[in-house]
Amino acid sequence: MPNVLQAYAFNIVKLNAFTALYNDLMLGESGLSKLEREMIAVTVSSINKCFYCLVAHGAAVRELSGRPELGEALVMNYHVADLTNRERAMLDFSAMMTEHSDGIKETDRQALRDVGFSDADIWDIAAVASFYNMSNKMASAIGMMPNPEYHNAAR
Repeated sequence: MPNVLQAYAFNIVKLNAFTALYNDLMLGESGLSKLEREMIAVTVSSINKCFYCLVAHGAAVRELSGRPELGEALVMNYHVADLTNRERAMLDFSAMMTEHSDGIKETDRQALRDVGFSDADIWDIAAVASFYNMSNKMASAIGMMPNPEYHNAAR
């Protein structure tokens, strides 16, 4: 069982709220692929230096992409990753949300549209980035540690 679920298990209402939001954002219908959503999770978690999410979601990126080097690059610095223009724009926006959300302008949203994202996709990018900003802070605050098996996944 993922340690994040064990952390929330002390209160079934909190666990249900967390899992419902996670399932909607990460597994629900979206113009974003599962890999793209995991890439956002890792990029945001890298900026926030969240050990739990970097290990867990870095493993997911390695598994989903079949490219261990992509997961490693995103953990360290997404700027060095071999990305498409679409992926770069998505991660630039996610990073801006994490570091300077007050500075986001219409031109930043337009940059996403210019590489093929719809307004619904932009909503999903923002929602996933927001979720991981919250999750990173909570994981760090309570000392959540990643499950050992995540370290070796897809290497």
